[in-house]
Amino acid sequence: MSISTPNHRPKARIRTRLLRIEQGQASARFDLVATEEPLEIRLLAAQTHGKTVAITMRTPGHDFELAAGFLLSEGLVRRREEIRRIAYCTDPSEPQQYNIVNVELNAATLPDLAPLERHFYTNSACGVCGKASLENLQRRYAPLDSSGRVSSQVITQLPKQLRAQQTLFAQTGGLHAAALFDRAGHLLALREDVGRHNALDKLLGWALLENRLPLSEQMVLVSGRASYELVQKALAAGVPVLCAISAPSSLAVELAQAFNLTLIGFLRDSFNVYSGAERLALDAS
Repeated sequence: MSISTPNHRPKARIRTRLLRIEQGQASARFDLVATEEPLEIRLLAAQTHGKTVAITMRTPGHDFELAAGFLLSEGLVRRREEIRRIAYCTDPSEPQQYNIVNVELNAATLPDLAPLERHFYTNSACGVCGKASLENLQRRYAPLDSSGRVSSQVITQLPKQLRAQQTLFAQTGGLHAAALFDRAGHLLALREDVGRHNALDKLLGWALLENRLPLSEQMVLVSGRASYELVQKALAAGVPVLCAISAPSSLAVELAQAFNLTLIGFLRDSFNVYSGAERLALDAS
């Protein structure tokens, strides 16, 4: 597989003017804000015309990982070897060429793309999904293995590591993050984005392109809430433990229980376990 990169990458943050109001006084300032731009993901195969499979609002950076992670999450690819090439659009007549990523598969034809119709309505917050998707996921994935334990004390240390490594968040205050840890709590990778699902796609795309799948011995921590879609993405990568700083949704809990995924919410010095408690080793302080 080859990866083609542009000479001028879009910036993940931009400098903007603002008016600061403090104690009734106004002063002109500058600030860094997170960039939010559309990314179009196009899928190509040898004997078929390319087709747009998703348009999402994202923070530029790690765009190829985002595209690969999205395709993994939707079951369109399972292994790195299935991808022949990832490149930005190089058509000089296209004004948004660095907001378009082309993913060329090694297959002769494109896979069935009908389930992706909903992604033309995605935004930076979450995708559109419902209970009807559960049956499709049950055909795609098996329940996760319950073997292997993780210390509850290790889990409570994860948010501190996440915050320490959120460099773009520290500069802009406006980004979500997804981080991958081993069972001992060592940080393996972290990605940031204005969209929580984009951050996770970037992380999982990194794992796919690095030939690290399945992530059956790792844990994922997301900076916001745990949605149905984030649980789905964790399942696609074989992640057995998904932690969130905030709350899970009802569908996220239902999906985690159906596939034996350990789902943790409100993670700080303590946390709630909504599914898969058998993986936890309790450590009393």
